[in-house]
Amino acid sequence: MKDLDEREERREALKGLGCSRKRVEDARFTQGKGNYIDDVNLPGMLHGDFVRSPYAHARVVSIDASAALALDGVIAVLTAEDLAPLNLHWMPTLAGDKQMVLADGKVLFQGQEVAFVVAKDRYIAADAVELVEVEYEELPVLVDPFEALKSDVVLREDIKDEKTGAHGARKHHNHIFTWEEGDKAATEQAIGEAEVVAEEMVYYHRTHPCPLEPCGSVASMDKVNGKLTLWGTFQAPHVVRTVASLLSGIEEHNIRVISPDIGGGFGNKVGVYPGYVCSIVASIVTGVPVKWIEDRMDNLMATAFARDYWMKGRISATKEGKITGLDVHVTADHGAFDACADPTKFPAGFFHIVTGSYDIPVAHVAVDGVYTNKAPGGVAYRCSFRVTEAAYCIERMIEVLAIELGMDAAELRRINFIKKDQFPYHSALGWEYDSGDYHTAWDKALEAVDYEGLRKEQAQRIEDFKAGKTRKLLGIGLCHFTEIVGAGPMKNCDILGMGMFDSCEIRIHPTGSAIARLGTISQGQGHATTFAQILASEIGLPADSITIEEGDTDTAPYGLGTYGSRSTPVAGAATAMAGRKIRAKAQMIAAYLLEVHDDDVEWDVDRFVVKGAPERFKTMKDIAYASYNQAIPGVEPGLEAVSYYDPPNMTYPFGAYICVMEIDADSGEHEIRQFYALDDCGTRINPMVIEGQVHGGVTEALAIAMGQEIAYDEMGNCKTGTLMDFFLPTAVEVPNYTTDHTVTPSPHHPIGAKGVGESPNVGGVPAFSNAVHDAFRAFGLRQSHMPHDHWRIWKIARDLGLHE
Repeated sequence: MKDLDEREERREALKGLGCSRKRVEDARFTQGKGNYIDDVNLPGMLHGDFVRSPYAHARVVSIDASAALALDGVIAVLTAEDLAPLNLHWMPTLAGDKQMVLADGKVLFQGQEVAFVVAKDRYIAADAVELVEVEYEELPVLVDPFEALKSDVVLREDIKDEKTGAHGARKHHNHIFTWEEGDKAATEQAIGEAEVVAEEMVYYHRTHPCPLEPCGSVASMDKVNGKLTLWGTFQAPHVVRTVASLLSGIEEHNIRVISPDIGGGFGNKVGVYPGYVCSIVASIVTGVPVKWIEDRMDNLMATAFARDYWMKGRISATKEGKITGLDVHVTADHGAFDACADPTKFPAGFFHIVTGSYDIPVAHVAVDGVYTNKAPGGVAYRCSFRVTEAAYCIERMIEVLAIELGMDAAELRRINFIKKDQFPYHSALGWEYDSGDYHTAWDKALEAVDYEGLRKEQAQRIEDFKAGKTRKLLGIGLCHFTEIVGAGPMKNCDILGMGMFDSCEIRIHPTGSAIARLGTISQGQGHATTFAQILASEIGLPADSITIEEGDTDTAPYGLGTYGSRSTPVAGAATAMAGRKIRAKAQMIAAYLLEVHDDDVEWDVDRFVVKGAPERFKTMKDIAYASYNQAIPGVEPGLEAVSYYDPPNMTYPFGAYICVMEIDADSGEHEIRQFYALDDCGTRINPMVIEGQVHGGVTEALAIAMGQEIAYDEMGNCKTGTLMDFFLPTAVEVPNYTTDHTVTPSPHHPIGAKGVGESPNVGGVPAFSNAVHDAFRAFGLRQSHMPHDHWRIWKIARDLGLHE
């Protein structure tokens, strides 16, 4: 017993896996000592700003920069004409399309970059922007993707005659691709022969990640040494370096990309923006550093949006509720350019996870990408490549099917869940789910909120409402989601031809401290805290003695960055595997020091002990010192390792979320009485960090479901381009959350972890939306599109005849 207590004390001292270690990053952030892109100030630095189009679709007739150039302090005004000789007026997108850097002949969305002003300070640049005179010839505007596919108006004149694109045949000049997965014939047969079929159009509206810090970059070209240094808000710095090399012609070893502290990313900072390219060109031309920082309106109007998926679903079942088939057709509004950040093989991302947590025997999905006069993007806003859209679609279709069947939605889910003994489960759309125990999680969630009691209360509330005793309705929003994360298997995933592996390099110092460098970059996830905990458990050194470095391509090994909840599933696995390489070498050193064979020592928390004689041991600190000061036969000096990890499969975290919402039918106002979030992310590295991730993700889900949108009028004007119009929840709107968990480790991940950062957004949106729908189900509501702001909820009640 004493030995067990002593071992547990040593384990606790490491602060490794399972420890609620406080985030080490927060010490500097809470003291205002963060180092963000706008904190980068270099001698002689110039500043850039964009002239942006006020029109959504127009021909650029002329650009007159003479007044701007006459302003004291203005150095240059760049246009597409200036970039064309360098072949930099267009750039490749991560989706295989190309995008204008500066308007080349026409503009395709409001806020598009037309000219780049370079001046001595940001204020002069802003003043000069107002002096650039651009003559436009307005053209017809298309903001409806369905109309765009029928219209004679050609948006992309540069590719109007091309019959094929990066992802296959194009069937219209405003069409981008058609992508399909599943067995169409078998699905049609199942639906055609079904006893019950539910059909519905489900729209996941256009929204925006809106990170706290907008995008920006600082480029510094050293013409003497031929080296370019680029600081920026990059979620994938190595990919940015590769793209910068391809665009500029500068060899990659002469480019250094640095991502300093990033004030939130959420997918918005994965792609390459014209500002990055223009700051590089301006620095090459002027020979001095050039900074570009966008403002909030620029960020909301012109950087990458999320969602905008019109999903027509058909789901079939027996009269008892057993699902027999699912068909979904998506019309995907990509805006002016296809700038989605999806793996090359999957132009609709991982949308074919749309079968969700359910054992659906046959399924088929088809996605049509469409050009419109909106800003480009389609990024994975706190989700993994269109997984949020897929989860919302299936969870709404389950609710619609429950209405069609006259069945309780909780029970309908239960009888269709994939069973525990079916894992690894092969879905009808081609995925191999690694592990899960959905029934246990679901039962735990229903019991935690007293589901039966809530349904009784709801029934009484409906009676009281009809009797005129109350004007408030009660909605119970259910959601059980399965996410697919850990984009990595190179057999499935690449971006611009780069396989989506990730990496970790570890160096143990003689005194027993360590540094680990990774190909990821934190934007608030707490990597410096959690990756150190993974290593602490793997190599037996305290987490407090391990430094994590990311974001500098000159020091970090090549990696594909942080987005889509891939850090723990891929980079975390690389960290564990590198740690095990360290431990394997340490075992040989320990055996030599203890004068026994390698096989006669075994690992014990933070040391190697002689088997059968645990009093004889060498700690990792002892081993680290010996690796630098003793000549050990057959062993190189030092204690270092590197691992490039290509995962064998994705990971599949899941969760059960329940939202209890009160709705005032007369005002449309809502009150969230309870929100319960159960997550299963496999092995839990740091429970406190997980809880913080869940709170943040559910709050973003609240924003999306209940008010947040990027909306356009018929002329393509962005109506929600400021924070006066774009909903961001404050402490006033955010409810209390109850978090819970089950643990179902991933069988193929080195430590069994699955990832959790995206899950609360994936599961939270359907839970909030389903609560609104459920409140009005008894009065005939079947489907109402998000966002469910007060006005739209009021309209639901009005349209159902509930207003007095």
